[in-house]
Amino acid sequence: MIKAGITGGIGSGKTTFCKEWEKLGAFVLYADDFAKQLMQEDEELQHKIKQVFGNESYDANGNLNRPHLAQEAFQKGRVEELNNLVHPVLWDRAAELAKEKEREGVEVFAKEAAILLSNGRPEDLDYVIIVMADEDERIERTLERDHATEQEIRNRMDKQPDFESLTHLADFVVLNNGSEDELKAKAVQILEEIKSVG
Repeated sequence: MIKAGITGGIGSGKTTFCKEWEKLGAFVLYADDFAKQLMQEDEELQHKIKQVFGNESYDANGNLNRPHLAQEAFQKGRVEELNNLVHPVLWDRAAELAKEKEREGVEVFAKEAAILLSNGRPEDLDYVIIVMADEDERIERTLERDHATEQEIRNRMDKQPDFESLTHLADFVVLNNGSEDELKAKAVQILEEIKSVG
């Protein structure tokens, strides 16, 4: 099974790229969604989050109290602490899921994550793809998609890695300043290329 990592900043088009891969039979693990799922379902992780961020991190029904956690982690500058709890569990479970998908006969397993290269290039990946676009383009796309102000989007961008400085870790750098169809065509082309090489 081929393992790939897909990363890029907010509004770069990495989700569109991934959806195209899914249509062609690749399995894509979306790290943010998976992390949220684990924070909700993994009892050991829940226990650690409560220890660090307080019991009010979950409500009486055991549901994640997002506003509380957002305030504790983001507004108080403790994102790193939260990441240090969630990421090890996330990548361990992702590795288990990859083995499961391999047994099912999945040919390409991809991880989509903005934080993919935060500790260098992951050793378990055969390919790394960075999807990039000009800042103005990314802001415009995100304004259309999210109900956020330009300043809020810029603040989110500032918290993300500088992907320009990480391109040396990638096998493919996709520049997405054109149309959605052009991006989809690039996604198809790259998937075909890595499948032919193996």
